[in-house]
Amino acid sequence: MTKIYLAGPLFTLAEQGFNTELKRFLESEGFEVWLPQDHEPRTKTARAIFEMDVEAIDWSDMVVACMDGPDADSGTAWECGYAYAKGKPVVSFRTDFRISGDTKGAPYNLMLSESATARFEIAFRTKRADFHRLLLAHIRRALRAPRSNAAQSTAAPPNRRTKKNVRRA
Repeated sequence: MTKIYLAGPLFTLAEQGFNTELKRFLESEGFEVWLPQDHEPRTKTARAIFEMDVEAIDWSDMVVACMDGPDADSGTAWECGYAYAKGKPVVSFRTDFRISGDTKGAPYNLMLSESATARFEIAFRTKRADFHRLLLAHIRRALRAPRSNAAQSTAAPPNRRTKKNVRRA
């Protein structure tokens, strides 16, 4: 059974309701789903929540992430970056029809849109069943895709400035 870490904003009743409904749908399709909002009572310390979510991403086979909002939720962005660095597939989706990208061809932050194994955006008034169908297709595509080699990379960042290559004017 494929294990999914379901990432996304969880701060409003609407966001929590959407997340819960999506978790139930994915479970009905045979996935095991970790939804952070189900495990993060605010009685826990920030450190305890962080460690629990990191362990859950490590446990998961992939991350499915909601990129709604004027800018992607910062916690979701971190979770996607961590999953990418671990070589796990990331499927990102956007149900928000507002434009928020910073570069042509990137519907939201380019580091998030380009690091996703699969991504899609839906048009205004897309039916829930059509969204679910698209999500399943993208999850399956991501599971078939070659894994990222990000976790094995030890190369220095491009254009890294060292004492050897810094010129003085």
